[in-house]
Amino acid sequence: MAATDGAALPRRSRRFRRRLRTRIILSFLLLGTGLTALFAFLTDYSRQRVESQLVEDVMNKNIDEFARLYAMEPSRNPELPVQQMRAWVYPADRFDRVRQEYPEWARLPNGNHTVTDIGPDGESFPYRLAVRKTPEAWFFLAYDMSRATRGEAQLKRALIASILLFSALSLLIGWWSASRVMRPVTELAGRLRAYRGSSQPKGLAMHFPDDEVGQLAEALDDYATRLTEVVQRDREFNADVSHELRTPLAVIKGAVELLLSRPGLDERTRARLQRIERAEQQCSDLIGSLLLLSRNERGQGSSDVAKVAEQLLESHRAQLGGKSLVLRLEGEPGVILDAPEAALSVALGNLVGNAVKYTPAGEVLVRLQPDAVQVIDSGPGLSEEDAAGLFQRGYRGTHAGHSQGAGIGLSIVSRLCDLYGWEVSVRPREDGRDGVLATLAFGDSMAAQAGNGPG
Repeated sequence: MAATDGAALPRRSRRFRRRLRTRIILSFLLLGTGLTALFAFLTDYSRQRVESQLVEDVMNKNIDEFARLYAMEPSRNPELPVQQMRAWVYPADRFDRVRQEYPEWARLPNGNHTVTDIGPDGESFPYRLAVRKTPEAWFFLAYDMSRATRGEAQLKRALIASILLFSALSLLIGWWSASRVMRPVTELAGRLRAYRGSSQPKGLAMHFPDDEVGQLAEALDDYATRLTEVVQRDREFNADVSHELRTPLAVIKGAVELLLSRPGLDERTRARLQRIERAEQQCSDLIGSLLLLSRNERGQGSSDVAKVAEQLLESHRAQLGGKSLVLRLEGEPGVILDAPEAALSVALGNLVGNAVKYTPAGEVLVRLQPDAVQVIDSGPGLSEEDAAGLFQRGYRGTHAGHSQGAGIGLSIVSRLCDLYGWEVSVRPREDGRDGVLATLAFGDSMAAQAGNGPG
């Protein structure tokens, strides 16, 4: 990343991103599982409702019939023709016996109730108990629910197995469907990756049928054509401007060299001509760097970092006027950078120029390090807002005031860093004093290092 401390764009969070293929598979899985689970729930619920209603109807009819038969002949216990049922009748003189032997039954009101009891084998078993209490007798009818409970358990196991089976089937169908659906999209993405780096991308729509993917490929073709035209026009414009500007600059350079070679020049005139010469060189460097940026190409050559820094400081010393400002260079000389002097001069020159512009008095120090250059000033400092937008094109800091400039200098520096693999950062000074610390780190673009001692 070329620019830090507010210059970097926030990375898009990829935490919750999923591939479209995965989304399709999950959709099929959730749909199949959900529908199967809903069907199983409704099936079990309907079975319980129907079974409960049938059992209650049977028990109500049987206990009513049991009571009627007992009323006709109280001397004998009526028999029930239905299996899984037992009936008891207790006359009024035996109510206390019921309260002692079956206290739970004695507390139950009239109606049908679900009761769980412990059998002789020590295992619990459920049954339904119909209760009819009259002043003359209490009637109890028990219906064994063991078979129904076992059937219910078997049905639930079958339903669970169905849910798992249909979920697996939905997963397979989803996997197959996603592969079929996403195959054209994957092919489209592969063709786009194959065209990476090509200045003349080939058409995509011809490889796809006239469906949604084909329409997307056609839209991408149209977009690529328009984008290629824009880039081509931009490159041609930059080349034309560069060519047209180089001619008058060459004329200025020749005229200045001719004037400087004349004998008898006074120092004031010579200083002005040298200032014009430095301005011409800066314009040439800037034009060359911008042209390379427009082509996204690295320039060839090497640079002596100490030499370029000293030239920049000397150029700014001549423009200080009456400003009480000291420009100083220190650090390790002999650091050679694998980049043309024009690119280094533009990048470092913007940092030095900003430091000189926004420091009314004090010192601007350029410190050479083995793999970086620091520009330290004693100006008004840097706010958090400025640090956040400093490398955005057109941004002008809080202390810019009415100074000249369009706010694109640091944006050019950031683009140069992207091109050459450098890193630039601008932040408040670390020693607690007012001012700004700008660092241009070269990373792996060092060509050689030699020499030491202060510059």
